Amino acid sequence: MFKSSKVKNVFKKSQKFENAIKAPIAGEVFPLSKVNDPVFSTEMMGKGIAILPTKGMVFSPVNGKVVSVFETKHAITLISDGGAEILIHVGLDTVNLKGQYFHSLISSGEKVKTGDLLLEFDMDSIEKQGYDLISPVIICNSSSFKEVVGLTDKVVQELETVIELITE
Repeated sequence: MFKSSKVKNVFKKSQKFENAIKAPIAGEVFPLSKVNDPVFSTEMMGKGIAILPTKGMVFSPVNGKVVSVFETKHAITLISDGGAEILIHVGLDTVNLKGQYFHSLISSGEKVKTGDLLLEFDMDSIEKQGYDLISPVIICNSSSFKEVVGLTDKVVQELETVIELITE
């Protein structure tokens, strides 16, 4: 005989799995509060995490659709098949580079799968220009979820779970 609590726990685990946001970038994961930009550190745009990259590649953290690739290629927005609106912002103030050192491999409107390479960036050149490479990963519609849990203070490879979206 099954106890309802066991069934409920299995359901919660599957919910978390379905709402897992993978690391789009390999590197060290930090809470947004450590980002030296109040737009991100105060969660003005939503909850999430930040990654200090160890590789200059951005992968899709979910199955979904590309909403936009910024003209300057420093940021991408996606919507997951589960409804999460995700902003991946490479570095701080890198909009000022006007696309230099960034190479986009996708376009707005494209369907993507978890692990698809979206963007490449030249870490060394960006740092030599004086930019901070810490890269926020934001759930822009955080209020649509009961909880947004960032798994911080660790080093990850791309596609390890870094955010769990709790729906109930």
